[in-house]
Amino acid sequence: MPFTYRTPNEPSVRTTRSTTQPPPYVSKQAPRRLRLQDQERVEEKENIPQSIGMPTEILLPSVSRKREPPLPSSTTASLPRETTSSESRIQVRCMARTRIPTPHGTVFLHLYHNTLDNKEHLAIVIDPAQYSTNSQSIAPPIRSRSLDAIWSDDETQEDRILRGAYVGRLTPETRIPSRPIDQSRPPTDVPPPLVRIHSECFTGETIGSMRCDCGEQLDEAIRLISQPIHLSTSSSATIPGRGAVIYLRQEGRGIGLLSKIQAYNLQDVGHDTVTANILLGHKADERGYDIAAAILRDLGLGSEQGESIRLLTNNPDKVMALEKEGLRVLERLPMVPRSWRCQSESALSSSAPEGRKAGVSMIGGDMAWGVDLNKYLRTKVLRMGHILPLSMIDEMQ
Repeated sequence: MPFTYRTPNEPSVRTTRSTTQPPPYVSKQAPRRLRLQDQERVEEKENIPQSIGMPTEILLPSVSRKREPPLPSSTTASLPRETTSSESRIQVRCMARTRIPTPHGTVFLHLYHNTLDNKEHLAIVIDPAQYSTNSQSIAPPIRSRSLDAIWSDDETQEDRILRGAYVGRLTPETRIPSRPIDQSRPPTDVPPPLVRIHSECFTGETIGSMRCDCGEQLDEAIRLISQPIHLSTSSSATIPGRGAVIYLRQEGRGIGLLSKIQAYNLQDVGHDTVTANILLGHKADERGYDIAAAILRDLGLGSEQGESIRLLTNNPDKVMALEKEGLRVLERLPMVPRSWRCQSESALSSSAPEGRKAGVSMIGGDMAWGVDLNKYLRTKVLRMGHILPLSMIDEMQ
């Protein structure tokens, strides 16, 4: 019975078994020059125990870390310029702002464009005092300078209302456009606002993954910022909580969702989160905070002309990154996992308000806990320098 085979780079040939030579062997391995590149990655893999069943001969594909192209010149040219001697500083513009009701109270969601990448980064501003049109409030409003600026000579009040440049409440009867603001008036007796720099996490925030505590941290940050502020220890006077969460589109510590999912599989065969990133051709942490700094400056937070900030983070790199950008970080406040604070599984099923309240993004608003989470957090402390009390997790085990 005749059969057909195709040799490499040859047209289809019709022949018989009796006259046909076996097809030439074609290696399915990558060329040697490709297998030998990135020697540091190979050496890293050689140091990994073989008991996890991952053959060292298999080289995982390298993922390009090339930055995405900047915004079109027609857009970047119209972005407001900072009054700074550093011409290389990233420019941002708040394109839209709107009110979002949450279980922790109302927040104002700001969407930003920038001159570095084509991602839409966000700022979640908690500042209930903005409902008031009184300019003599105790604390200055946390508003975007670029949003309130005049964008063109022919823009209308409707244009400003549409993008969220309004003051007070927006209702069918009340539409008061904002005016360009002066951010140089810091408050006198009001504690600096709380700020959280948060990186996007689809798995933790959308489907409630307990491999990490990202969803819980986002929920907890908004809850903490929303707490009433005591003006002094000698007085019972308070004002509504105020601050901001800068939400950066840096999925998987900057490696993207695809690589993050692959990294989870590597973690399941025995690697920790740091080694998994390295095996995929990434750094342990590829995030940057220059865009966050630019957004904070636009909101009048941390800059010399505005207020200093108190930063909610366990990561000292965030503090150093903001200070390198010239922002004033008065204090670092830890983000201790809720399960660590409860310190027992029985507390996980309790009705404690901070543990069971419906969350901003986590499914059910419950606290994250479990073996995967504890391993992840331990790695962040031991290998990435995060500041968390490991003694608390030891007490739970």
